[in-house]
Amino acid sequence: QVQLAESGGGLVQAGGSLRLSCAASGRTFSYYYIGWFRQAPGKEREFVAAISWSGGSTYYADSVKGRFTISRDNAKNTVLLQMNSLKPEDTAVYYCAATNSRPTYESGYDYWGQGTQVTVSS
Repeated sequence: QVQLAESGGGLVQAGGSLRLSCAASGRTFSYYYIGWFRQAPGKEREFVAAISWSGGSTYYADSVKGRFTISRDNAKNTVLLQMNSLKPEDTAVYYCAATNSRPTYESGYDYWGQGTQVTVSS
């Protein structure tokens, strides 16, 4: 069992930055891929980014490449999502999740956090 908790969301102006944190507890955290997903009002949840257990492989949605950076510190059981050059269309609830399956497929994720709201004003 892995428990996940997101933090770091908030309100920011377009062009600004936020850093989201995903704190994990429970067994074998370091053996899971950790992914970030987001869900905007009226839209389906979508993949944002993911990182392998070693941190050696990262995956990004095309919409955030070059603007978002995912990293992890297994010693601290934490995954970070640095979000730069934010746009109003980045507004959503952001969730972190854990899987030991394919990292870009939502259906493979077994554990989810409660989400944190990110709002980008124009």
